[in-house]
Amino acid sequence: MSDDDNLFQQQLDGVQPLKKSDRALLKKTPVGAVDKSYSREAAVTSKTLTDDLPFTTVSDDYVEMVKPLDVLSFKRSGIQDGVFRKLRLGKYRIDGRLDLHRKTILEARSEVAGFIAEAMQYDFRTLIILHGKGERNIEQPAKLKSYVAKWLKEIPEVMAYHSAQKQHGGTGALYVLLKKSEKLKEQNREQHGSRA
Repeated sequence: MSDDDNLFQQQLDGVQPLKKSDRALLKKTPVGAVDKSYSREAAVTSKTLTDDLPFTTVSDDYVEMVKPLDVLSFKRSGIQDGVFRKLRLGKYRIDGRLDLHRKTILEARSEVAGFIAEAMQYDFRTLIILHGKGERNIEQPAKLKSYVAKWLKEIPEVMAYHSAQKQHGGTGALYVLLKKSEKLKEQNREQHGSRA
């Protein structure tokens, strides 16, 4: 071993790896960019995060089916048109990414719930969810896409969503805008209050 190797080993003496639960899984990315390193496995969080979310149905009877190339759009009352336009155009920095390709409906439901819950814990506002288009048969409904659209409407923390721009997955992905946490609201009040 060289002197550099010995010095490095000395520096590492006593260092312990982080526990999986201590790791931050979501990363901030530049405006318009998508964090490619975020994997769908990272979105699964502890069972307690997903237990309280309002996902109860996984039946076709309760889901309005959409087609693979349909543009999805949802906005709660109170969201300003300018904010929604900026979301629709992909102008917000994407804080987290979830890829649901090759997931069953039940797996996807759990991952969406955990992903939203975790994003709220980290005060993230803008996410992207890649659900795919289900394009194998363009005339058949896009099942996973349809379920994701329904689930997001059921989560009160989801303020709006819209199909992504082409460079981010187009109609196979959704930009999702989350409610501001109390912490972010307070920071906003302090920031704007100091200007007065």
